[in-house]
Amino acid sequence: MAKFVVTPSSPDQRDAWLGGTLPEVERVRPGLWSVPVPIPINPLRYVLVYVLELTDGVAIIDAGWNTDEAYDALVAGLRVAGYEITDVKGVLVTHIHPDHYGLAGRIREMSGAWIALHPADARLVRERYDDSAIDSLVQRERALLARCGVPALTLDELAGASMMIRHMVSMARPDRLVEDGDRLDLPGWDLRALWTPGHSPGHLCFVSPERKLLFSGDHVLAKITPIVAVHPQSGPNPLADYLDSLAAVRKLDVTEVLPAHEYRFLELAERVDYVMAHHEERLAEIEAVVTAASGGLTCWDAATVLTWSRPWESIPPFMRRAANNETLAHLAWLEARGRVRRQAGEPERWFGV
Repeated sequence: MAKFVVTPSSPDQRDAWLGGTLPEVERVRPGLWSVPVPIPINPLRYVLVYVLELTDGVAIIDAGWNTDEAYDALVAGLRVAGYEITDVKGVLVTHIHPDHYGLAGRIREMSGAWIALHPADARLVRERYDDSAIDSLVQRERALLARCGVPALTLDELAGASMMIRHMVSMARPDRLVEDGDRLDLPGWDLRALWTPGHSPGHLCFVSPERKLLFSGDHVLAKITPIVAVHPQSGPNPLADYLDSLAAVRKLDVTEVLPAHEYRFLELAERVDYVMAHHEERLAEIEAVVTAASGGLTCWDAATVLTWSRPWESIPPFMRRAANNETLAHLAWLEARGRVRRQAGEPERWFGV
């Protein structure tokens, strides 16, 4: 597939991403700022928190991880824009992954701000981040990985691979639930919520029709594609949800996309087309691998022979789990369309049709 390169709307931000540095706090346009908040020990390096000026303070889209470094960076960025953390009136969380949701509770403690989530993600908060519930989630993940054919010696390691980052989230139940199509009560802004499930069940984008802006969270990024995976808290066919959500945002009349990572860019429809074509190629590759295996193969076996950005042997355990679960999402999509079939068992095996 020919590579499509988007046009950055902030060359400085793009250069910082490519150069491996933290971008500067930027005034995107009147009433809107971009504040990079660092992510520790992660190739994404930072989340872009967007600061929306209101008549009585600011609202922010996403929050960052719950670390002192992240909190200090957010406070410093707000001060560049002329505000303090106590001026934050609301935190619009695109989804509950730690780099977007982790600091929300701490911000609320400092400012009294409300926290908003889509109901589908709000339902997942306790099981994902409450100490009294997390063991059940890990065991469900272990069972899923066993069905996928993950070797017994690595099952426990992979099932608990995300435990190392749980301390970077301050668990906070949302104060407000935001549904698809809701118009946010933000003085001076015409912001509308778009439910875009796939990367998470309750992922939200926010669009400003008047300013022709799309705050895309992780749904559409400039260079990489978000992980879309089957896991214990996902729906049965998250890739179908994601592709449908991509088709929905493609129709929007916007002139700039403001993602949560990398850098801002211009061409929404063209980027969506490229991402959808990427998944079509991935689906065809997985279908070919399954069809070529006369005796069928497990999801894990398929994942180990697919094309990744690096050799399978060099992928760390946490990302191997993500690769397996993303492969399972593609298999589920193919199964729903009758292009592969699943044979129940432990492990499950997949066959061509």
